[in-house]
Amino acid sequence: MPEISRVLVIAEIGVNHNGDLELAKHMIDAAATSDVDIIKFQTAVPELVQIETAPKAKYQTTTTDADESAMDMIASLQFRYDEFRDLKDYVESRGKQFLSTAFDLESLEFLSSLGLTLFKIPSGEITNLPYLRSIARLAEDIILSTGMGTMEEVTAAVDAIVAAGFSREHLTVLQCNTAYPSPISDTNLLAMVAMGKELGVKFGYSDHTQGSSASIAAVALGATVIEKHFTTDTTLPGPDQHASMEPEAFAALVTSIREVESALGSSKKAITDSERENRPIARRGVYASRDLPAGEAITMADIVCLRPETELSPMDIDAVLGRKLTSPVGKHTPIDLDKLSP
Repeated sequence: MPEISRVLVIAEIGVNHNGDLELAKHMIDAAATSDVDIIKFQTAVPELVQIETAPKAKYQTTTTDADESAMDMIASLQFRYDEFRDLKDYVESRGKQFLSTAFDLESLEFLSSLGLTLFKIPSGEITNLPYLRSIARLAEDIILSTGMGTMEEVTAAVDAIVAAGFSREHLTVLQCNTAYPSPISDTNLLAMVAMGKELGVKFGYSDHTQGSSASIAAVALGATVIEKHFTTDTTLPGPDQHASMEPEAFAALVTSIREVESALGSSKKAITDSERENRPIARRGVYASRDLPAGEAITMADIVCLRPETELSPMDIDAVLGRKLTSPVGKHTPIDLDKLSP
């Protein structure tokens, strides 16, 4: 498992703003109160994403107007390009990094024109070769979400990106279960670790579950990126609200992630400063079990291992046995090698 420093945490506002710029800014304000790194949206030209008669996903038919077409739904949830520019400036004014997932090639070029160098590939595009090649051309860093994908499909997507000249060192794959919300039993975090190992890339987790346990566990397993849907109110209309996290719970999640990344520390086993002063108290030393006269050869019956620690560790007790004392030693006095015959 790779050692990590700071986990990149993404607050995925996505389309939870419902096309309302002021609501989007309100959500940015709420997300920015946490120790999150990135605040993310979604950018799409509806007619470049799907055909006019494309159906909604099943969960969308229950979370949005069932009579509304998928095309109209997408259009109602989108901002104009000038509004995205405004959002980018607003996110950055709050000290956070702006990101948006592009769902078509035109949107990719637009986001690149804003100066974005980090790009997120949504799960639905991992089999879209022209899209993957365009991302590889534009990006300095790529996050690839793998929901609904097989290992063969994920491998093919990574190979296509690398074949287009992109470095594996700047690629992160995310385990993801594309259901809203996702059952905790379908999280499959070990697949995240396996993908990173097999593909030779960094790995992370895009969390659609309700709750925080999966994300926290992912960090403990070595995730370097965590993405979680964010909203100010899960009862708001919109397709993703019910699978999102509200500000107080999100802030608590980020705090837990920061605690876990701190707790992971280093793979080097060493004495820490906080425990150093307790070591001599908790460790044992080698003492005389009774008053011992000079000239006596020491046996196991003559010594006892007690706290606190002494210069002679019980691990070195064999160096004492059979040797004679050159001077008397009182009961519960440390055995000193300098007072033993060669």
